[in-house]
Amino acid sequence: MQQNFGKKGLYILDEPEAALSPQRQLTLLLEMSNCVKNGSQFIVVTHSPILLVLPEAEIISFDYGAIKPICYDETRSYQITKRFINDREHMLKLLWEE
Repeated sequence: MQQNFGKKGLYILDEPEAALSPQRQLTLLLEMSNCVKNGSQFIVVTHSPILLVLPEAEIISFDYGAIKPICYDETRSYQITKRFINDREHMLKLLWEE
């Protein structure tokens, strides 16, 4: 992706994190940030809490049949990831009980 992004482009990405490790997602986040500083714009569909944190990004949620802007901490991706990291034993227990 580093070779494919140029200055002042419009990029539409559909779940670019699908094949990327967390480390590579951070690299993509940095590359996107650099492109934005040079005038590019991105429309990104993602479930990655890493990519959602892009500075000055407007996050739009399509959850529950409503389209609305939300803050990073309100995203389901962030909330579920945070819960898993903070209490993975409980989350796994809930999964196995369902």
